[in-house]
Parts: sequence; structure tokens; C-alpha cells
Amino acid sequence: MKIEELASIAVDCGFKLHKDLGPGLLESVYEVLLAESLRERGLSVARQVPLPIKYKGVVVDNAFRIDLLVEDRLVIELKSTERDSALYPKQLLTYLRLSNRSLGLLMNFGQETFKQGVQRVVNNHYAS
Repeated sequence: MKIEELASIAVDCGFKLHKDLGPGLLESVYEVLLAESLRERGLSVARQVPLPIKYKGVVVDNAFRIDLLVEDRLVIELKSTERDSALYPKQLLTYLRLSNRSLGLLMNFGQETFKQGVQRVVNNHYAS
């Protein structure tokens, strides 16, 4: 399955989840429910995937955690906050760069509508 198809399924699942439950739940609740919804669509989903950072020979094993990793290719970063922040897409881009992945979805379930809270982030930089 192409990564765009994965992203489309993930957005559909996120939309239905937001439509059914609305904003206001904890991020961890959306994480569990979205992961299960994706699995029901036949996709493999890993939660809280450790993401190390390596710098000048120093490795920090659990520097970050990817909220959801779909089919080992699509990174989903979840939020549940009313206030949007320019930091969130930058955080996701960092995850994409560190993991050498190309596409991520930022889903903020705290927004009034799902459309307001979903954002694609693309990594065009690959480490050699």
C-alpha cells in the first residue's frame, strides 16, 4: 500500500473518531482508539515507538517517542489541546528526519473540528 493511501485511511479514521467523540478527551485516549481503528482497517500500528537521537557519537536512546507508527512508514503525532502551536509541526518534522521517514500527520483532537486540527508534514531532508 502506498503511503498516500495509508495517510488517507488515517485521516478518515481520525475524522470519524473526532466526529463521534468530539474534542476534550486526553491525548492517550485518542491514541488508543485511533490505533484500534487503524488496526480494524487491517493496518499494523505501533504505539509509543522510541526514537533515539545520535549526535557527535553520543546516543540518547529514548530521546523522543512516536505516538503512532503505521505500517512502519507513516508517523502520526497526536495532540489534544485547544491552542495550536507552531512547535507541533516542527516536532513532527524532527521525528521524520530522525527516523528517515517521508510523511507524517499531526492530529490535534482538541480543535473544534477535525479539519482545523489535522496537518500533513513532509520530510524532504534525508540524512546520508
